[in-house]
Amino acid sequence: MATGREIAELCGVSVATVSRVFNQPETVNDETRERVLRVAKELDYRPNESARALSMKQSTMIGLVWDTDHRRPGWRHPYLQDLLIGLKSALSAHGYHLLMLATSGDSREVGASLADPVGYVNMTRRHHLGGLVLIDSGSDAEAFETFAQSGVPCVAVDVAIEGPKATYVTSDNAAGAASAVRHLTRLGHSRIATITGPPGNQPAEARISGYRTVMRESGLRLRDEYVVAGDFYRASGTAAMQRLLALDEPPTAVFAASDEMAVGALLGARAAGLRVPDDLALVGFDDIEIASVVDPALTTVAQDKPGFGVAAAKAIMAMITGAGREDPVILPTQLVIRDSCGS
Repeated sequence: MATGREIAELCGVSVATVSRVFNQPETVNDETRERVLRVAKELDYRPNESARALSMKQSTMIGLVWDTDHRRPGWRHPYLQDLLIGLKSALSAHGYHLLMLATSGDSREVGASLADPVGYVNMTRRHHLGGLVLIDSGSDAEAFETFAQSGVPCVAVDVAIEGPKATYVTSDNAAGAASAVRHLTRLGHSRIATITGPPGNQPAEARISGYRTVMRESGLRLRDEYVVAGDFYRASGTAAMQRLLALDEPPTAVFAASDEMAVGALLGARAAGLRVPDDLALVGFDDIEIASVVDPALTTVAQDKPGFGVAAAKAIMAMITGAGREDPVILPTQLVIRDSCGS
């Protein structure tokens, strides 16, 4: 691969001019810029990104802060795969790349941990990263506030943050949950339970709020024993369903705050000898791939998973280019009716 010096010699210009063509093209006249770009293309020249970052005090890298500790399985959730694809594709369209700043909960492994978010802020500045995308894995909300107040462009996923260059992207979780529960009431159910996400998780809290709103609007009794906490994963859905079915008056319908928990609940109902939807109606949330392939196929609330990534990329690019802080983005959801409710 050719070097910047070789390009300069072939074009009869200085190395500094070659650098400006790639870093500040508006400062080079059209004829010279076109000659340098033509020769660079012929020789497959690519500017050194590290040097570019140092000279411009900003790289084309966006840091992805994400706890990948195997003891905290959030990073394995299927919904995140589509989110990351949308984020990576949208950043690539702007010439930016994604750099994972992962921690496994042991700061010695990575030089920083979410217990010490200042370490990540310093790392971001040291490497001249353009900004940060923050993905909550369950208990990182306090650390995210440090990022939000740092002045580094930050976009959080599913965590409401505020700061001079900080915003967030989330779904309309309350409305999505309400649509699921309202569907169950229209089918004639009155004993409707919910399996929630972990306490303190913002999407989980919004989804239980949507559940309660529709129960009240419908004049249905809110029973404490019909609200069972899970963790968004399959095993907790099974355990919650076992607990609900052990009640003296078990529910006839269950809204689970994630498809993973809904599948677990389905397995729990089946193990108890119940048939879904004949004996029990079931609705999930997310519309991950498994929702359409289980038997019966799962009625669920679909999130725009690639749209999360695209919206996060758009927001962070606006802050990087100086267009200003973006308002929070709340993406709509859609109820997808399949077989698990009997409708």
